[in-house]
Amino acid sequence: MRFACLSLLFFLASFSQAQYQLSEDAEIAVVTLGPYQGEVWSAFGHNGIRVRDPKYGIDWFYDYGLYDFNQENFFLNFAKGLLKYRVGIRKWEHSFAFQKSLNRYIKVQYLNLTQEEKQAIFDYLQNNVKPENAEYLYNYVYDNCATKIRDVINELFPGRVQFDLSYKVEGKTIRDLMEDYLDYQPWGDLGIDVGLGTQVDREATAEEYMFLPEYIFKAFAEAEITRGNTSAPLVSSTEIAFMPKDQNNENGLWTPFNTFVLVFFIVGLITHRNMKYGKRTKWIDVLLFSFVGFVGWWVAFLWFGTEHLSQRNLNILWAIPFHLPLIFFTGKERFRKFFRLYFKVTAYWYCGVLLIWALLPQPLHQSLVPLVLTLVLRSFYISYYLGNKKL
Repeated sequence: MRFACLSLLFFLASFSQAQYQLSEDAEIAVVTLGPYQGEVWSAFGHNGIRVRDPKYGIDWFYDYGLYDFNQENFFLNFAKGLLKYRVGIRKWEHSFAFQKSLNRYIKVQYLNLTQEEKQAIFDYLQNNVKPENAEYLYNYVYDNCATKIRDVINELFPGRVQFDLSYKVEGKTIRDLMEDYLDYQPWGDLGIDVGLGTQVDREATAEEYMFLPEYIFKAFAEAEITRGNTSAPLVSSTEIAFMPKDQNNENGLWTPFNTFVLVFFIVGLITHRNMKYGKRTKWIDVLLFSFVGFVGWWVAFLWFGTEHLSQRNLNILWAIPFHLPLIFFTGKERFRKFFRLYFKVTAYWYCGVLLIWALLPQPLHQSLVPLVLTLVLRSFYISYYLGNKKL
């Protein structure tokens, strides 16, 4: 799930075009990198495949987590969930040094393969990194840097590898699995919860756990490969190449919950003064309802206009798109009766949403509760003001 620049791609292009017959000393390993909290996408970890053959001076890292900022319609494809990722190769020593500098653990599982099996994997990877084969359509859960590792093995050795799936926890959803890695990414956690719909709220299958690099490591650890009538461990040995130093990760004060609680109190104070002096602070309404309306249109766009896992998104219950642009017309005298009713209904609607919050099939982020309470407060006040005061 790690992003990288195109400049990292194909710098070993001349080697990737060459055909090697691996020596008996060649090794192929699955590499698992631990979480890095510098970016939200790196918090889930990363996977790749290492190929080492001292006879040819090969020690390469095959990385399925790269993409090109210069690809056509990059930002549109990103928004629509149609972003193309690529596989590329780097020298292992460079990858190792870089990941070590990020203080993330590096675990290497050396695969127990015959010479023929090693060659098959190497040839497959060499063919994959050719420019005409390197791109694939990325998906958060079903096609990423982790699932590609599993898929390489399954494609080359169909039905012969049995992964250890004992890690599965009954009742755990795909969203639950994501949130296990987001303790130190509170805003990223909020964005994921708001952006993804009920498609990620069903119980995850054991195979689906493997969209996360940690579960690739666990699945390979006790996996077996069948050859004829015999089975053998798929992993011959595991090396902890680097263990990170202790990190004091903290979220700080500006978490979503704290931020929305502060917003609630600020808007509450403004509303108290408005009632005391018979006024309405219009700019606070414009900011509040424009923000919520914008989020609503974003949710609607993800639901109906993209390939993300964002369909049937119940955040639309609080992020009502119509707030934007309607909030800009509340000062029009001819719309007074309409908006009085609109905001009264809106206030009761939000009260209802809060009452059923914990019962919804999609768990809405708890930090949004103070935001919705703010919307209740301000909706009631706007309705009251429009019904009792001159504009």
